[in-house]
Amino acid sequence: MLTSAIGFLQGAIEFSLLGCFEAASVAFIVYYIYAKTRAPSIIASLFPNLHLKINYRSQLLKFNNLGNELLLTMRIKPEPKRENALAHGIGTQNMLDMTPHAGRKPYNSIFDWGVYFPYIAQATRSKQFCYPQVSNLVQNDPLLQRAIKQAAEQMLKEKQTNSANSNEDLNRNSESKDSYLEDSMADYQQFLNKQERRAISILKDMRSTLNNFLLALTSWILYKLLPCFLSGVVTHTQQIEMLKAASEKAPGIPLIFLPLHRSHLDYIMVTFILYNNDIKSPLVAAGNNLQIPVFGELLRGLGAFFIKRKIDPVVGKKDILYRAVLHLYLQHALKMGHNVEFFIEGGRTRTGKPCLPKGGILSVIVNAFMDGTIPDALIVPVSVNYEKLVDGNFVREQKGEKKVPESFGKAISGIWKALNSKYGLMRIDFNEPYSIKELVQSYNKIAKEDGSMRIYKPSARTLQHNQSTSSLYGTDVVCEEHRNLIDSISRQVVFDCAVATSVMSTNALAFLLLTRYRQGATDIEIAKGLDELRTTLKGRKDIGFSGESSHIVNYAADLLGENLVVRSKDENGCTIIRPKGTVESWIELAYYSNTITPHFALQSIVLTTFHKLLPTSDEVNEKQEPGVSRKKVIEMALENCEVYRYEYILNKPTQVLANMLELALDELIMQGFIKTVQSDNQTDAPMETMRMARAIASYIENNDLDQDEDPNDFDNLEPTDEPDIFLVPETINQQKAVCEVLAPFAQTYYIVVNSLFILYKNSILESEFIKFVMKELHEKVNKQLCPYAESISTDSVRNCLKVLEKWFVIEITNQSGLRLLALRTPYEASRDSLKSIVQRMSNVVPLYDNGYF
Repeated sequence: MLTSAIGFLQGAIEFSLLGCFEAASVAFIVYYIYAKTRAPSIIASLFPNLHLKINYRSQLLKFNNLGNELLLTMRIKPEPKRENALAHGIGTQNMLDMTPHAGRKPYNSIFDWGVYFPYIAQATRSKQFCYPQVSNLVQNDPLLQRAIKQAAEQMLKEKQTNSANSNEDLNRNSESKDSYLEDSMADYQQFLNKQERRAISILKDMRSTLNNFLLALTSWILYKLLPCFLSGVVTHTQQIEMLKAASEKAPGIPLIFLPLHRSHLDYIMVTFILYNNDIKSPLVAAGNNLQIPVFGELLRGLGAFFIKRKIDPVVGKKDILYRAVLHLYLQHALKMGHNVEFFIEGGRTRTGKPCLPKGGILSVIVNAFMDGTIPDALIVPVSVNYEKLVDGNFVREQKGEKKVPESFGKAISGIWKALNSKYGLMRIDFNEPYSIKELVQSYNKIAKEDGSMRIYKPSARTLQHNQSTSSLYGTDVVCEEHRNLIDSISRQVVFDCAVATSVMSTNALAFLLLTRYRQGATDIEIAKGLDELRTTLKGRKDIGFSGESSHIVNYAADLLGENLVVRSKDENGCTIIRPKGTVESWIELAYYSNTITPHFALQSIVLTTFHKLLPTSDEVNEKQEPGVSRKKVIEMALENCEVYRYEYILNKPTQVLANMLELALDELIMQGFIKTVQSDNQTDAPMETMRMARAIASYIENNDLDQDEDPNDFDNLEPTDEPDIFLVPETINQQKAVCEVLAPFAQTYYIVVNSLFILYKNSILESEFIKFVMKELHEKVNKQLCPYAESISTDSVRNCLKVLEKWFVIEITNQSGLRLLALRTPYEASRDSLKSIVQRMSNVVPLYDNGYF
């Protein structure tokens, strides 16, 4: 009897809950009908089994008659994924389908409300952590009081300097001197009070209000909203488990998450994943340009602490107080057990490839370890990638146009646009954490010499550091080794993030269109190219998609859209896929392609150098194979790597670049692009053996060797200047594709150096010079003198100017806040001296007129 009553009660509960769900679904449909006038498409997409063909205005009154069919459709098993959806990689999970603390699971009771309301249960049942506020600790810190006094003294000194420069005479009598001292004391007290108020204001604007309630609320909202425009938020299962193990093993050690920055969505997505996997959410460094109404406070509650985009308002003058507040806020946050997240590139990448790191906040964290504020910290490089960027694109900025600032209206319109669009998959990869303590111990033992540039000196003592209130960005550290340490760690983080970034379908298609199929090709040909690319990347980079290549190509083309990719039919009925061909489309395609270019950068440099050194086809006899010396290729490739020093991080600080170039050359030989003397008569096995031997030699060179070994014993292994690597004509098209990887950057640099002649005996504002170069780029692209429209890039122009400044070709001086550009003395004396720089830069431009292509 009791069993029957329980069974009846259970059935009644399930029936009532089902009715509630059906009523809620109908209400949801009605809401969409009133919210948008696209009723037919909405109903047809929600209930595809009905095969509805409804005219909204004529059929709206008949909508009520469909109720029974709608409810019946809701009980029908949903259809499988649409054909244009992609499955993510093996071993990964879609966070939008995961509710670890809720949902229907084995052994769950039917009375568990989390079965029926999984997202609310997941949000409220996730592990709660303590997030202490540190503002009061910072405000009462003696170092802040010292910084306030320093700032007040600086203001007083400036006023006294200004008074001394005026015509006032304070030395007439003792009374005037006494009066002057009294005025100075009064001014100092006034400045002191002003700086105290400013310190409180800075701290109020900066502080985070991270709390569990807003984390839970936002988690529930994101579970509801993200599926509207993302097909998935994919993470790797083992990576999540690795982070859990790291946080549980050392609960007092803060985790420092360092993501590469692509979108404003990055700010909350790492927090969303960590929160729903019971890992403590971090404080997130955000630019103060995001302090917009509503959204700024929301980000603050989710852990954001806001930093000025420009720390020092006046060039050459440090803002002592602001640096001190930021430094102390981070130190106290780490001391109180907060995890921290910041974007080591500083801002979002405008080109799609990783930017060079900025080590300011990282230096504070390393300082906190050296000062004993924290016993250690675990650095977690994070790679973020999107199939389609939610933020739109950065074409305007790359063309030299002014950036549109963030605002409330722009945020609302961006959210509305996102909710009505499809952006495919988002992928987040967490790399293996490494300890700052172990890094410091390792780098203290490293001594590397790379030509004339010293990376590290052997450290006979541990690194020293003087406590400073204004040491942000490594300005007041004592040891040169400390600055090198910060730079090395930050470069290694960016390098590791770039290697670990998963390749999405749109990255692969854009890369193929820009390197192999610039004029377009059939979808079958591009699918074959994608198969080859996947084979090349297999085991070297994580592929963020799976399935047949033909399906992936069409899916990626759909996602990129008609503004970037055009499809048409040829006379045989085959589908032709090609870039749209506008300047804007080339630049945006380059953004997606540049996720892959770091992987092929060294091979592109080596192969471009190889073709540059090859004798032309007219200089080679019919019986003679075109070839060059391997030694010469490596030597010239090393010089060419210097050109790209501000575009790419080509090797880790612990790796020797020459060895990496040797390995890249071996890869090209294995792929059949270049051959050695013995390649015709031997199989690939000896070449693989040689490559492995070279890798072992590189490893031994990177580790401590026996000091008794005589390096002269290896003289007989020195390469000669005789040609020992030769061209393989059968793979010339594939070789051109590899050269095309860096060709757009090379063209930009070449045009910049050719523009230097306007600086002869003339100084010009840097901004005006950049405008001149951008105009030249546009003209050459329009006249087809530059074959790469994606060469139009302000980022590359600025990076080239950095290279030229490093080469002592130009000097950039600040005058009244303006950056003035001028040639240095040797090049100012003669126009012919600039020709050597033009020639050096031409070495990185692919040579396609040597008779082989």
